[in-house]
Parts: sequence; C-alpha cells; structure tokens
Amino acid sequence: MPGNLTMEALKERVAGGQIDTVITAFPDMQGRLMGKRFQAEFFVRSAWEETHCCNYLIATDLEMFTVDGYSATSWSAGYGDYVMKPDLATLRVLPWLDGTAMVLCDLMDHHTHAAVPHSPRAILKQQINRLQEMGYASAVATELEFFVFRESFEELRDKSYRDMTTISSYNEDYHIFQTTKEEDLMRNIRNGLQGAGVCVENTKGEADPGQAEINVCYSDALEMADNHCLVKNAVKEMAFLNGRAVTFLAKWSHDAAGSSSHVHQSLVSTAGDTVFYDPNAEYGMSALMRQYLAGLLKYANDNTYFLAPYINSYKRFIAGTFAPTKAIWSLDNRTAGYRVVADGSRNVRVECRVGGSDLNPYLAIAAQIAAGIAGIEEELELEKEFKGDAYQARKAREIPGTLSQATLALKKSTMLRDAMGSDVIDHYVRAAEWEQEDFNSKVTEYEVKRGFERA
Repeated sequence: MPGNLTMEALKERVAGGQIDTVITAFPDMQGRLMGKRFQAEFFVRSAWEETHCCNYLIATDLEMFTVDGYSATSWSAGYGDYVMKPDLATLRVLPWLDGTAMVLCDLMDHHTHAAVPHSPRAILKQQINRLQEMGYASAVATELEFFVFRESFEELRDKSYRDMTTISSYNEDYHIFQTTKEEDLMRNIRNGLQGAGVCVENTKGEADPGQAEINVCYSDALEMADNHCLVKNAVKEMAFLNGRAVTFLAKWSHDAAGSSSHVHQSLVSTAGDTVFYDPNAEYGMSALMRQYLAGLLKYANDNTYFLAPYINSYKRFIAGTFAPTKAIWSLDNRTAGYRVVADGSRNVRVECRVGGSDLNPYLAIAAQIAAGIAGIEEELELEKEFKGDAYQARKAREIPGTLSQATLALKKSTMLRDAMGSDVIDHYVRAAEWEQEDFNSKVTEYEVKRGFERA
C-alpha cells in the first residue's frame, strides 16, 4: 500500500485533534519534496482536491535559482501556477513530526489540468503505462547510501563544511559495534519510516567511516520512487531532529568512498507473475530478461545523466571503490555496472550499479524502463557475459566520465526522445547544461590553494 491513511481516517484524526498539519508535496527535478503545510481542518475541507504552486519549481537548480532557457516557463511567460493534485493513495502519517500527515501530489497544467509532462512523477507514469500496454509491470528496489556526521547541519554550514567528523572513525561495512554508535538515529529512521507506511528491510554500515545504507522492500516502480523520495527527506529530517547531519552527495570527500543508489529491477506480468525467470535457460534468465538487459546496455550512455545528474556525481566512478566504471553485465560481480542477481531463482533480476545517491528516483527508474522496453521492442541480443575484474577491462564500454559527456549523450538520444518526448528531454538537457555553466563560472578552493602562489 503506497500510504497508510485513508481520507476518512484522516478526517477522524483531525476532528479528534491527533493531526493538525497536512503536508502536500511533490518531487522536483532534483527529487526533493516541495510543497505546503496545510492546517489540517482546511485540507480536509477543500485542499484535498487541489492546491497550487509556482511553475518555476520544475525549472530550478539545487540553489532554487531561476535558470534561463526553459521553454516550459520563464520570466517572459510570467512564472505562473501549476495545480498540485493530491494522490490520496499516498496519504500517510509522519510519526517523527508531531500531529503531521503527508500526501504526495501530481502536477497539472493550471488551465488544461493535463499532467505536466516534464514533472518527474509524470515521466515515470508514462513509462509505466507503456509497460502496461505490453502486458507488464515493473518491480523495483532502490538502495540508498549516505554519510552520517557528529555535527548538526548548522554547525557544518558555519564551518564552511571543513573539518567534518563522521559518526564513526573506521570502515563500518556490516560492522555491528560500529553501527551501534549511530543506532540512536538509525533506529528512529527505521521505526519512523515503518510507521509512515514504508516497508523497511534493514539499515547497515557501509564501506567507509560514517557511511550507512538503508533498504526498503521491493515494490512497483511508482511506489518505489515515492518511497525513495520520502526516505531521503525523512533521513534528513530525523538527522536534523537528532542534532546530526547527513549527506547524500555522491562524493563528499576525495578521501571517502562514494555513495550509491543501486537500482534492482525486473518485470512481472500484469497478473503479478515473474517474466524474467526461465528455469530452462542459462542462469534462469528468460529471453525477455535478456532483451531487457540488452536494452539497458545499448542505451547505457543515453541514460547516464538520469543516474548521475551533477558534476560531483562523476567523481564517484573510480576503479577499486565498488563504484563501476564500465557499462557491462556480469553475474554477481560488483565490479560491473550491471550485475545479474539471484541467478537460477524466481528472483533473478538486474542491479544497475551506476546511479549515485544524488539521483532523482523517478527519472532514473523511468530511463531504465525506457531502455528495457527498447531492448524488448528491438529484440536485441544480449552481449556475452563479462567475467573477471571489470576495472581492468580496457576495451569494455565506459560509463561517461563527465557531466558534459552524459549531457551530449542525453541530447542525442533518439530512444529517450521517442520514449519521453523531445520537450521533456530538452528540458533536462537544459538542466544539465546549466549545472556545467554554473560550475564553470565559479572559482573553487582547489584552484586558489593550488595556484595562488605558484601560478
């Protein structure tokens, strides 16, 4: 179930004084939650039907800067409104915020009430609908890694993000004693999300000091994207409430491992039966699964921007760090960009290891589905399995090494333009171009330290 609260139950809790605030929110281009906090009495009276927001919210960068060059909205067009339409199936309580419920919204054109095509939720729904027309549904699970710090967000900001102290001091991958040091926060996160209707599997230590991972249950594509977005927001909020800071930056320090968001994916029939498994095929991979995976590989470059959307994202792709550098497939091999997991069983699936913890889950999952559909429609033959250390595979398909390379691949992608529409792709090409333009205009600490005296 996407949420855990019905409208009738909400009305009862509002009338009884248990809930006084309802957050209406939608995912922006960066996968953050944007919206409003309603007085609960007003929400149940009228705002449950719709509310409004400025349309610049799907045309900004991380700094909320109003970027020029978008055809969907601009200063000359006056930055009008979008309709926020609550999806009541996502209505839930937020146990870590007193008296608060939340509902996720779809964005609609203010005049036509048609879905805003470049809004992340609409992009994913479009690909889900394409699968449904083929008789399939997508089953997805996204893993999320992040770093936990001893200091609060305010303390780190006041220190200009220097001399930051991770919650633990040495590698804590699967380490129970180490993770006990952060359990006051992580237990709150697990219980809080479970109480909000998110099926939590576990949290664990990851491969560097202070690095954590949270896993939630496999679900359909839309519910997983919604849950992923909610998890990131919840982790930040609960860290704040516990006087800690966390970061989902893909590479927060050149001395630390990167943080990923692996995407596990498979297809089922609309009746819920697995279609990736064939007990008589090698590794249990059905012909359909092989075509789907072949599509992921053929269009890996096209999709990279949706898995790695910032300049910083590409700092993560370093050999020997468990982050991939090659867009190839291999069986249960963590050096490859695409890993086949649970071979020989009904749970056989593909794990895309390219994405960082900074990705937008709606866009990442939508792009993966689009490439998989292309593989099926084109009846692609899966390339030979790679065996060994993919970092040493000099002739293998490389993951684009920079945002500029990924942007060019996105811009030239006929597959994504056919799947999502050219207007949508042009919108995100502009976002990618702006990230590069903005970075290029800034003087970094690295440049000053390196060249101030020596240049």
